Parts: sequence; structure tokens; C-alpha cells
Amino acid sequence: MPDDKQYEPAREPNDLARLFIERGNADDLEGMVVLFEPDAVVSAPGGGSVCGHEAIRRKYRAVLDRRPEFSLGEQQPALINGDIALTSIYFTDDGSAYAEVARRQPDGTWLWMIDKGMIAG
Repeated sequence: MPDDKQYEPAREPNDLARLFIERGNADDLEGMVVLFEPDAVVSAPGGGSVCGHEAIRRKYRAVLDRRPEFSLGEQQPALINGDIALTSIYFTDDGSAYAEVARRQPDGTWLWMIDKGMIAG
């Protein structure tokens, strides 16, 4: 459930991944969810997707319940075109990669609107 806590905003697109990792490792589910636009789309296991904060919250609650250790991997420089940015991370240990699309908000901060995790292969 959302809370009234004030979270550090992403001032640059690549801040999103850093904040996500920090909050995930702190088991801060709401802190993770607020990094996404309210109607963001996030990939789900099996090739599907989830949309919106409630579904994203359920997805990451299940992830956090497994007590993973999040790491930043090899973050690539964001590719920015106006108010849209492509962010991406590659993990050499298992060949997985993540690509996200972020949008600059009216206050100048950034939120993810699309998040796609994939395994290279």
C-alpha cells in the first residue's frame, strides 16, 4: 500500500536503476514502485507483462519475498531524445539484460514507463 514517505527522485534517467537497486536491497517495495509511472508496463515471467502500480507492486513483492541481492551490473549510458530515454543494464554473470524506457516528468524528474528484462541466448 502506498505511504506518505518522501523519496529521492531520479534527476537523470540512469538514477532510476541506482535508486531501484538501493531500495530493493533495503526491502523498500514502495520506494521501488514510485520509480514507475502510474500506468507503466513491466515484463513478467513467461513473456507476459503487468501494467500499473498495483500490478507492479504485486510483481516486486513476490521478487522481494525471495530475498534477492540486487546489483547494478554494467549500466550503459542513457540514450536520451527530448523527454524520453532508453536505459539499459547488462549482467555478464548470467547474460541477462534489462532495457527500460523512461520519461521526463513535468517537474524535471524521471520515471520508467516501460521495463523489459530478458535473458540473452
